[in-house]
Amino acid sequence: MEKKTTPPAYVGFGMLTPVYVMALDKLPKHNTGAIVHQVSEYVYDDAAIIACNLRQWGISTGMIGTSVGDDLLGHYVADTLADMGVQGNVRFTKKYKTPLEVNVSDKFGARTYFWQRSPEILSTLDTADLSMLNGAKLMYADWYDGDHIIRAMNEARRRNVPVFLNLEHGHNDPEIMEKYVSRATICQAVTDAAQIGNKSAMLSVAKKLLKAGIKTAIITMASKGCMVVQGDEIVRIHAPKVRAVDGSGAGATFSSGFIYAYLKKWSLEESARFAIAAASLKVTRSGLKMFPVKQIKELAATLEVERMVYRDNQFFTMDNLLSNENPLVTSSKKFAQKLLPKKKTERKKIKRSLVE
Repeated sequence: MEKKTTPPAYVGFGMLTPVYVMALDKLPKHNTGAIVHQVSEYVYDDAAIIACNLRQWGISTGMIGTSVGDDLLGHYVADTLADMGVQGNVRFTKKYKTPLEVNVSDKFGARTYFWQRSPEILSTLDTADLSMLNGAKLMYADWYDGDHIIRAMNEARRRNVPVFLNLEHGHNDPEIMEKYVSRATICQAVTDAAQIGNKSAMLSVAKKLLKAGIKTAIITMASKGCMVVQGDEIVRIHAPKVRAVDGSGAGATFSSGFIYAYLKKWSLEESARFAIAAASLKVTRSGLKMFPVKQIKELAATLEVERMVYRDNQFFTMDNLLSNENPLVTSSKKFAQKLLPKKKTERKKIKRSLVE
């Protein structure tokens, strides 16, 4: 009798490719070389990374991906996903060789990558079986996979499955906002391609996403932490100072952490704390073996947090929200004064100082 498989809570949709991650101290100058300290093998892109990361934390996951070549690398991808317990049928093709990605990470957390993403490979997403979405709790997609993600996003919506969209800096393009953001529930973005914005830039991007209909807007700022907005609740989590060894997969690890907390139905603050802690620990060692949940939670509990509120199309810190300068508070007081009966003011006799 066949054992029934639990439907995956998380379903990733996107590119499938093996990756070699090389960790070194510093990128060499042109036409020179450098010593590589460690080489790690894994399965990319982000959708697949997250599926494997979540499996390490005990979450049931599945992957709907591009076809891979019927070659050694292609079978490596299929075997790795199967060994990790990631559900889904990896499709093989004779039309092309399995694409390969190479990431070079330095000790400063920078990442230089080389990848293969042809239209022929991405077009295989258009014929992928989407039945795995039935019963899923969340679907993940990347904006850079282009219009190939629209069919899956529409199917997820039809099945009432929330969509987590990795938008990066795609919010700068109105067409991308219309095509992809309008179909998403949760959106992870950055201020710009280099993630060098400030707090006001984070708030600006968050407001843009909320106006587009996103329920949960996540703005990441690399070593500066993140800001998450949901409804009128805002939390800003500051990242801890760590010694970076390998920044490859840090963004996907952040997504993994947030999705893990989301599936566990944790609070917004708990989710953001866990995501930052998971990504911060990840960069301290090469490769994509995840730290245990307990260790991540211990770090998460120590992180600095700012709490804000989004109301009347404006952002307020909790202190400002209760101050007399806040227009919401002022208008509320005026309204209350109209309803309350006016009291006669009595002059009180004031004793003179004994020193006078």
